Amino acid sequence: MSDSIDWIARAGARAKGKRPELLGDPSAERMLSILLAVAGEVSVLKQRLDTVERLLDAKGTISRADIEAFEPDRDAAYERAVMSKEYVARIMRGVQQNQEAMQADERPVADISIELRDN
Repeated sequence: MSDSIDWIARAGARAKGKRPELLGDPSAERMLSILLAVAGEVSVLKQRLDTVERLLDAKGTISRADIEAFEPDRDAAYERAVMSKEYVARIMRGVQQNQEAMQADERPVADISIELRDN
């Protein structure tokens, strides 16, 4: 890793142009940004843990250099891709459920409940 790059300064740098607004509420936009950043960090940790586990299985002991030099083979890369896809699907499940609900022609449960109560 290069010591000439100030990663903290780079992480705090502003992107060019206006930030896209998806939710219409600046607080919600910030919260979404924070949550997605944390999700990204967890994803990186999951990949790194996978590296540690694979190296321990293969060698029984590892060093930091082993971890940094590790490159997954084709099967490991595929397993990681599936793991990442499943992780993102779990994170985005609430969004997917909302989208599915908007597309469904089903009546809200609250409306059905009121109808059943009144009949």
